[in-house]
Amino acid sequence: MHNRYVRVFRICFMIAVITGDIINSEEHKGSEWINVLKEQFLKWGETPTDWEIYRGDEFQFKIAPKKALWAAIHIKAIVKSIKNLDVRMAIGVGTEDFKGAGVSESNGTAYKRSGRTFETLKQAKLNLAIDTGNKKENQSLNLILKLALNFMDEWTSVSAEVIAIALSEPNRSQQEIAAMIGIQQSAVSQRQKRARLDLVMQLLDYYPQTVKEMKP
Repeated sequence: MHNRYVRVFRICFMIAVITGDIINSEEHKGSEWINVLKEQFLKWGETPTDWEIYRGDEFQFKIAPKKALWAAIHIKAIVKSIKNLDVRMAIGVGTEDFKGAGVSESNGTAYKRSGRTFETLKQAKLNLAIDTGNKKENQSLNLILKLALNFMDEWTSVSAEVIAIALSEPNRSQQEIAAMIGIQQSAVSQRQKRARLDLVMQLLDYYPQTVKEMKP
């Protein structure tokens, strides 16, 4: 009898994993931010398979690589809309080799890169960084992010609010945004300028070009 050999192919899917925690959460009640965060995460997937909030103020979620930076900046804007809060996040782009019951139980290079990068953020005094698995891409993207953080970390709560709306509803006019939050259109324009919405959008236009050719 001839031996039969079966060749097994493991399919690896490219994903992005974002690991983060809330800065200054100890100075706020969880009810001030956790429901807002959950509401946003639910728009992107289900818990615990796509996102989880754990240990009080830490979270992890997965998303398509091309949307990862948009999602991270969107979360930053949402959190900073609450006065004196900020968020620290690490993006890992790579594979999902094992899908557990929840994201915290899943594994792959995306999870490892996200977790390892997150561990370096506090010491590096950075609130956002990325590991794509490509050293050259990491250098250029992280330099750009450092420059962007110079103004994003300084967003006021009202500036962050208009950024969050602009990212979630990009087709809304300044007049429509003004009506939503009860201010004048000129105030919306001023807040967007102070928050450097133009540079945020340029960064988000640039980022997908760096990940479109990524392979597992």
